[in-house]
Amino acid sequence: MFKKIMGITAVSVLSLGLAACSGAEESGTKEAGSVGEQVEYEIVGIDPGAGLMKLTIENVLPEYGLDDWEVVEGSGAAMAASLAKAYKNEDPIIVTGWSPHWKFSEFDLKYLEDPKGIYGGAEDVHTIARLGLKDDHPTAYSVLGKFQWEPEHIENVMLLINDGKSPEEAAEQWVSENEDLVSKWTEGAEKVDGDELKLLYVAWDDVIAGTNVIGHVLVNLGYDVEFVQVDAGPMWSGIASGSGDAMVGAWLPTTHADYYAEYEGEFEDLGSNLHGTKLGLVVPSYMDIDSIEDLKE
Repeated sequence: MFKKIMGITAVSVLSLGLAACSGAEESGTKEAGSVGEQVEYEIVGIDPGAGLMKLTIENVLPEYGLDDWEVVEGSGAAMAASLAKAYKNEDPIIVTGWSPHWKFSEFDLKYLEDPKGIYGGAEDVHTIARLGLKDDHPTAYSVLGKFQWEPEHIENVMLLINDGKSPEEAAEQWVSENEDLVSKWTEGAEKVDGDELKLLYVAWDDVIAGTNVIGHVLVNLGYDVEFVQVDAGPMWSGIASGSGDAMVGAWLPTTHADYYAEYEGEFEDLGSNLHGTKLGLVVPSYMDIDSIEDLKE
């Protein structure tokens, strides 16, 4: 049994990154030793409920023989902060990564090759609705079913948020600048008068962006939209139980495979809203490694 999670808060992740950088510089080994030694055999991860974390810990590490490695548990924001700090100083770092994500526009990064194919191919992001939504809120059901965009669209929203706009402001700006695409989602939709709708989401940058964009579109159609941030498990159970109306951040077929199987039959899959996602281990391009196999001593 592999125990590869090390609980740590966002603040601790930042402190750890600073301490590691300082120690490397003081000892003069910033570029010395193996990759494992340079990063202290740690991969900076995200929240523990993410399928990406489970896949990395339970499959990638053992399959590649990385028995001495640990995945640092934190959040998407903490991972991004650690990456930004390391990148600024050209320090070595390995993170669990996914795309679309603003970090690929902000930094020169690369995925480590996965010759065993454990992370799988491109995933889709699906829209999932509670049973009965079509009858209770036909307008929302129609819009959610037509919601579909490209990676560059969602990355633009994420960049606006990363540059300082609130998710609501970023969504409003993007919707106003992309009326042609939005009109395809709302074609034939009848306006409502204050109908309440609850959207569930996890605190991943892409899911925050997508949820706020579709939420803003629904607000413009007259809905009173409540945004509820939860972890991945409660997000799925909330839709299955009917306590939430919909979510637009279901990564399939790999990341959320366990939740999909657990609650199958208790929700409606409205199909893909985004194609071309990717999962894996990510490093700055200045690091002289290209494959996960390079991490093994």
